[in-house]
Amino acid sequence: MAEKLSDAALDTIFRTARTYNGYTDQPVSEAELHAIWDLMKWGPTSANQLPARLVWCVSDEAKEKLAACSSAQNAPKILKAPVSVVIGMDQDFHDHLPEFFPHVDARPWFADPQARTVSAMRNSTLQGAYFIIAARALGLDTGPMSGFDNAKVDAAFFADTPNVRSNFITTLGHGDPATIFERLPRPAFEKFNTIA
Repeated sequence: MAEKLSDAALDTIFRTARTYNGYTDQPVSEAELHAIWDLMKWGPTSANQLPARLVWCVSDEAKEKLAACSSAQNAPKILKAPVSVVIGMDQDFHDHLPEFFPHVDARPWFADPQARTVSAMRNSTLQGAYFIIAARALGLDTGPMSGFDNAKVDAAFFADTPNVRSNFITTLGHGDPATIFERLPRPAFEKFNTIA
């Protein structure tokens, strides 16, 4: 049985963690990128689908390509971040189920392409959330965003893999406290929850 995390750990992951619009000059190493993946990959997905496909934009060229697909507000954030990441989704994730879900042939469960796309979106979004939690747990900060043109991102980064589509993007680095907004409110349990 798992033990409860300390309040300090919960603060790091949730309560005091923030979304950053800018970062310090401290670099992010390739080893840290691997460490994020090596944590986030353990997060649960339906039938262990693991549909997320990540593009780590580390070079100026890659960040410029991603910024060109993004809104005027988000482009500068992408360019200035040490790393920007495309969280993509493999709509043919079922091809990998014999490896990742080997105890039964689950591929027929996802024969319908439309249902498969919905499942890829749902589970890659989960994996994107695990990405954020893993980054925070490892002492890094993120700036997830939706302000971009999916079709342009897909053409720029997934042209050779037409079964993969972009879900969302995020920046990654050591957050600059001067770039965060005032803490926004969160609802009390009673506002949006029902115990049936």
